[in-house]
Amino acid sequence: MNTAGHSEATARRGLELTPFRGLRYDPERVGSLAAVTSPPYDVVVRPDGLHHLQSADPHNIVRLILPQAGTPSAGNEQAADTLRRWLAEGVLATDPEPGLYIYEQSDGDGMLQRGIIGALRVSEPAEGVVLPHEDVMPPVVADRAALMRATSANLEPLLLTYRGNGVTAEVIERTAERPPLLATTTEDGYQHRLWSLTDPIDVDLVQSDMAHRQALIADGHHRWATYLRLRAEHPSPSPWDYGLVLLVDTIRYPLRVRAIHRLLHGLPVADALSALDGLFRVQHLEAPLSEALEALADAACAGNAFLLAGDGAFHLIDRPDPDLLARTVPTDRPAAWRTLDATVLHAALLEHVWHIPEDSPAHIAYIHDTAATVAKAERTGSTAVLMHPVREEVVRDLARQGVTMPRKSTSFGPKPASGLVLRALDL
Repeated sequence: MNTAGHSEATARRGLELTPFRGLRYDPERVGSLAAVTSPPYDVVVRPDGLHHLQSADPHNIVRLILPQAGTPSAGNEQAADTLRRWLAEGVLATDPEPGLYIYEQSDGDGMLQRGIIGALRVSEPAEGVVLPHEDVMPPVVADRAALMRATSANLEPLLLTYRGNGVTAEVIERTAERPPLLATTTEDGYQHRLWSLTDPIDVDLVQSDMAHRQALIADGHHRWATYLRLRAEHPSPSPWDYGLVLLVDTIRYPLRVRAIHRLLHGLPVADALSALDGLFRVQHLEAPLSEALEALADAACAGNAFLLAGDGAFHLIDRPDPDLLARTVPTDRPAAWRTLDATVLHAALLEHVWHIPEDSPAHIAYIHDTAATVAKAERTGSTAVLMHPVREEVVRDLARQGVTMPRKSTSFGPKPASGLVLRALDL
């Protein structure tokens, strides 16, 4: 663990953002741009969701980011073959000149987010330029690395945030006044627009501004760790020195921070509750999901709190026994880390009370959608653990101290849609 900390003032260098020739769908070769997009690979967690995306269009990007075959290696080769075929058929084509890309998302209900997509120089956390805030699972990194090796491509951008409100923001907003390169509305109601930024003066303005910035990984820790692994495998200089990212200025466009919930396979709610006797206060709530979440938010203001579900009701657990926390929570981290709900969940509940291995897909799943987590728990006789979101300033402060949070602690959004622009490393 690195506890030296990283402030923007002490970062040795800033963000090195580079134009690239984007790989994009030809609208005339697919049913619609909306039909070929997908949420990021780690959000498509339900088999029915995967099938729905595959059925939307035979060229949906999910066939590249989540290939389905008998073995992982066969799936990666399948994705590589599919990518080569789509390139040969003209389904995907490279833009004529390198550029950065301005990306806008809106929901018609007041949410507007704009950012800039580019190839970012990959840097180690110790450099203090790109700050992770969550731990990663090595098997997931290995899986993503194998897919990137096979396809020789960055198939979807990860999401980074920075605090700017400067020249880049002005370039983005001026560019967004022009007709877009593409525009589409996905079935979730989100509107997406993309512009290319190729003017040398504008590109130079952005690069100069970014050279003084520091970024926080909002979504995509495993992909960033994959970039690091693959960069180490290829002698520098090489295209692997850079990775595809979307950078969003959260001074101008604040992100929404949501929780990621846990589904504990094979642990009935009754057993989960009985193990808490004397360790947490338990309140049984006969209430709809919305009211139960309000009760969770109220309890979270006073300390650690969780909602358990899966038996047709909700159970609010809070006020953990101080002796339990003293026995189980590591003391070598800042107080802000020791008191995180995710820390208490993983260190005290999962490891010591319920004996659930956090890195085993057979025992635990991480799900973004609240209602889907509850429904799956009820359908399978398992326990859903619903979390309250962490504030962005807490995440950023810990990251600057060099302290990572437990894996899957936060969900920043909206996340960029996959399939609007890709980066091929060998074209």
